[in-house]
Amino acid sequence: MHILQQKILQLASQVDIAKIGLRKLGNQIGEAHPQKVKHHLEQLIKNGYLYEDKKTKAIKATKPSILKTSAFFNLPILGSANCGPADIFADQNIEGYLKISPSVINRKNCDGLFIIKAVGDSMNKAKDLKSGPIDNGDYVVIDSKKRNPQNGDYVLSIIEDTANLKRFYLDKVNKQIVLVSESSLNIPPIYIHADDFKNYMVNGLIEKVIKQPKI
Repeated sequence: MHILQQKILQLASQVDIAKIGLRKLGNQIGEAHPQKVKHHLEQLIKNGYLYEDKKTKAIKATKPSILKTSAFFNLPILGSANCGPADIFADQNIEGYLKISPSVINRKNCDGLFIIKAVGDSMNKAKDLKSGPIDNGDYVVIDSKKRNPQNGDYVLSIIEDTANLKRFYLDKVNKQIVLVSESSLNIPPIYIHADDFKNYMVNGLIEKVIKQPKI
């Protein structure tokens, strides 16, 4: 689930968010664009996490007993991430859903998980990822609850509003983060000095790679 949707749900468990208004709600969850707030509200209602009372127009968190149930996970696809230079915009709008069996990712719940579609070949030699390296067009499962990577972890990171998939290393001696490609191509690392950490964030750790079928 997208981090903004998580914030909306947390707020909806306390108040009727219909009374807040989109702009004020956006201020409380850290999103300046009302249309994006509206989009995430609509997705939460569509997927059964929020319900709207047709008579009173109140919007509140759905009671656990009436949540939709399914034997499969529907993971939101939040766009694409470049496996090479960071030049694809990190669009937060949901492009669709990937229906997968829980056994595919060996998880009993999908809290915090979402999908990014990989573009590029600079992680096509990533040797330590579950289910193999990342090829162009693969679906990559991201765990948004894991945002404190250790050296050698594979991450989805955002640099100045662009998304990329890399291997993370913290160079304490030189006070910098190094994002490394593992590729058959000659792609240099990305270096981020401590003074510029404000322009960088980890959006989650790579949980698994779902390979495109070879037909």
